[in-house]
Amino acid sequence: MENSIELTSTQLSRLQRLAIAPSQLQFSTRIVLEREQQHYLSRVLRLNAGDRFISMDGQGHWWLAQLSASLDSATILQPIHVERELPIDVTLIVALPKTGFDDIVRQTTELGVATLMPTITERTLLKPSAQKLTRWRRIAKEAAEQSERLFVPTIVDPISFDKAVNETRQLWRRYICLARGEGTHLLDRLAEIPADTPNRATGTIAIAIGPEGGWTAREIDTAIAARFEPVSLGRRILRTLTAPMAALSVAAAAFERKIGN
Repeated sequence: MENSIELTSTQLSRLQRLAIAPSQLQFSTRIVLEREQQHYLSRVLRLNAGDRFISMDGQGHWWLAQLSASLDSATILQPIHVERELPIDVTLIVALPKTGFDDIVRQTTELGVATLMPTITERTLLKPSAQKLTRWRRIAKEAAEQSERLFVPTIVDPISFDKAVNETRQLWRRYICLARGEGTHLLDRLAEIPADTPNRATGTIAIAIGPEGGWTAREIDTAIAARFEPVSLGRRILRTLTAPMAALSVAAAAFERKIGN
């Protein structure tokens, strides 16, 4: 690698970004580009040999890279240290809507979700195919590039609500959002957490968002029995497409304010 290059935030914002798989990295000095990535960099972004861009592996690493003369690889010039993630990991358990889950994936990625659990509830009508899951993961990758995330969110295979509750039992804090202002507001619950507590080392919070038509009484009882705290997102009735963004925005504001961001 060459001598360290000082980049201002403005210079960083002007560089194009490309997400790569960790397997594309060779000896920590070179990135082997896939054919689709070569086309994207040279034909879509109009980069030429010697041009620089930011490469990210979706696992917390950024590098300043330089496109090779052959356009089939890039040289890593230096690592880039930035902080773009929420101070604590947020898992969203989201009941699958009939349509619009693409937008949920895209927008929650932009807002900082760590894990997205598409969930089949008693009132869920959509039964997604394997192709849908592949599409959602691609959307998450693209949204992570666009929003300058360090990590690409994990999108798990669609699971039942009971299984989602069971798999998140060990998480640090768990909340289930209820309609019509039932329960304490999520913001108030998060505000109760001491300012020196939230960080990714202490654990993850889970927030469950219900389906169109709301949770069944049995599902609410199941969540509460697993120590999910009932919370509200406000007095208005939010659509399944709106509620995940509202919940994540509340969490982001609460935790980033605690650490002064």
